[in-house]
Amino acid sequence: MLRPSTQRYSVTRPLYSEDAFEDEHAKVYRKHKTFLHHVIQYFTCTSERAKNTAISLLPIIGWMKTYSFKEWLLNDILSGVSTGLVAVLQGLAFSLLASIPTWYGLYAAFFPVIMYFFLGTSRHISVGSFPVLSLMVGAVVTRLVPDEGLPANITAFEGLTKEEQRVLVSASLTFLVGLFQLGMGLLQVGFIVMYLSDTLISGFTTAAAVHILISQLKFVLGLTVPGFSGPLSIIYTLESVFTQITSTNIHDLVTSIVVMVMVLGVKEINDRFKSKLKVPIPIEIIMTVIACGVSYAFNFSENHGVDVVGKIPNTFESPIAPSLQVFQMAAVDAFPIAIVGFAVAFAVAKVYSVKHDYVIDGNQELIAFGASNIFGGAFKSLAASTALSRSAVQESTGGKTQVAGLLSAIIVLVVILGIGFLLEPLPKSVLGAVVIVNLKGMLMQVVTVPYLWKKDRPDCIVWVGTCLAAIFLGLDIGLAVGLGLELLTVVFRAQFPHCSVLANISGTDIYRDRKDYVNIYEPEGVKIFRIPSPIFFANIDFFRDKLKDAVGFNPLRILRKRNKAVKKMKKLLKKGELTLTSNGLQATCSMPIEESEDESNMEDLDKPTDYSDLPIQVNWNAELPANIQVPPVNIHSLVLDFSVVSFLDISALKGLKAAIKEFIRINVDVYIVGCDPYIIEKLRNCKFFDDEIKTSIFFLTIHDAMLFINESHPPKTVITSIINLIPSCK
Repeated sequence: MLRPSTQRYSVTRPLYSEDAFEDEHAKVYRKHKTFLHHVIQYFTCTSERAKNTAISLLPIIGWMKTYSFKEWLLNDILSGVSTGLVAVLQGLAFSLLASIPTWYGLYAAFFPVIMYFFLGTSRHISVGSFPVLSLMVGAVVTRLVPDEGLPANITAFEGLTKEEQRVLVSASLTFLVGLFQLGMGLLQVGFIVMYLSDTLISGFTTAAAVHILISQLKFVLGLTVPGFSGPLSIIYTLESVFTQITSTNIHDLVTSIVVMVMVLGVKEINDRFKSKLKVPIPIEIIMTVIACGVSYAFNFSENHGVDVVGKIPNTFESPIAPSLQVFQMAAVDAFPIAIVGFAVAFAVAKVYSVKHDYVIDGNQELIAFGASNIFGGAFKSLAASTALSRSAVQESTGGKTQVAGLLSAIIVLVVILGIGFLLEPLPKSVLGAVVIVNLKGMLMQVVTVPYLWKKDRPDCIVWVGTCLAAIFLGLDIGLAVGLGLELLTVVFRAQFPHCSVLANISGTDIYRDRKDYVNIYEPEGVKIFRIPSPIFFANIDFFRDKLKDAVGFNPLRILRKRNKAVKKMKKLLKKGELTLTSNGLQATCSMPIEESEDESNMEDLDKPTDYSDLPIQVNWNAELPANIQVPPVNIHSLVLDFSVVSFLDISALKGLKAAIKEFIRINVDVYIVGCDPYIIEKLRNCKFFDDEIKTSIFFLTIHDAMLFINESHPPKTVITSIINLIPSCK
């Protein structure tokens, strides 16, 4: 904590308006490049640029040159073996979410990893299946190939079994997801992930965890539940589960409970003693081995009706061409899958890049995952991203580079080609239990809701809205709803900012909200108004309304009243009912003269007041003759603090110009302070300045403007305690 400083500083400099500052300090005008110049530069090829492009597209070239075999290789080997074993188990488990045979989940731990090894920029994430993505793929699979009823009318389905049809849908969807990601990467739109806030992702993944939990109940309970997709699918699934609850397979239920209790307990030990454990206890793998042994010894499948993994082919299947009809039917679903997969992977990669001090490239990550999913989709793989738990294993066991990822893929290869048969008696309830245990982190995100409600309610609304929409309407619609809510909160914050009236901290050149401090005063006859946001088409009316509230009157109404009064006085002078005396204009009769309410020519009333035929200057704050009533104006200057205004659009520019002219026409001087030079340049280019609005209204700081105002309008009351600063007023 910083101590309050006892030091003081004193600055002596001229009073600067923007014009005066530019006159004294020459501005450097840079020539802006045209769009054609950027296009030519983009397509210009040099040897240096070709080299950089090659390194950018193949990051392996960069980090392999610095690879330390002595220091890193052993760590990568240990990490690769550990990660590979976890990847095998999670691949089998997450394939259940996609409603496809379990061994295809192993393909997601092999083919995408190979491609990412060459193209990825993260050295620590473990590429492969991710439960949320698997669930989103499963929603499309069950929609096009439902458990009950006929599949979608797709030519490529002819002659295929239901399982083969589902694999075709999954592979084609994965291929399409890869095309979307690759296209976005080539178009350099990696920044798109910035529109997915941490709050939105948290709410979305929590909802996905709820979906995953519900979808695994049929495996944990040993029930046959048809797959549902679309809005309210979670309700239909729960209804089906509870109507069959009496048919629960006790062996599946007991096995699942034992696995979940053991895995949760040991994971807690791993977390608590992670500083002392060199390698986390691989409890999931241990329980899987035990479950396989027990299931095989007691023949769970035949004797107790337990659903097991079953036959795992000891070879890779031939690659297939994706179905264009699946592309057409699943394009709307593929895009959010591509975005979510990239967003999750990028978020995890960013965590480790910061921790280990290296740079990741969002656009290159899109290209890497796009190519990985295209390659994997051709070989019937699931859509790939990363999983935080698996990546944590790869990093915590000493992994230094993607060499660990490559070795994990080799472990998966050994399982597929050599020892996969050992996993055939594994109960699916064990896989379901492993999936549920891995949901703990995502489900526990719900504890952030009370914190968000206290600290940032718009963010809380985004979290809750995204979560509920994703739970009840489906993940794809939920993501769209979340993005809509997020956009609305941004618009809401910008459209309705907390505007404030500033006042001077006594004895300083500091200006703060007048409501927040005790030793603060408002300068006499001056209002200082701050709007803390950009000004654009959506908030310009709000800005003008708040400005009227701050000054306490409507300048346009005052102007119209004054113009009516001047017209009335001119008319009475012509009739001889007003005479010029030493005290000003006086009515010759005491009869009250009613003010005309003729509003037929409103445009004339909005123009500057014409005093040409009046013999004297009218004092609008004094009593007017002939019972003419015009509201008084209690300020002579208005200061607009634009120090936090980052941009103006054309609509706002027109509205601002109209508002300033309204004040100028009722003899209120307007000054704009702290305005960005680029905004001033834009105002010049857009013909903002004219005979009424001059560039001289712009000042560098509030204090510059206040010193200038005090020279023009000396205050009536002077506080001598403020030395060399603005005199204070009552």
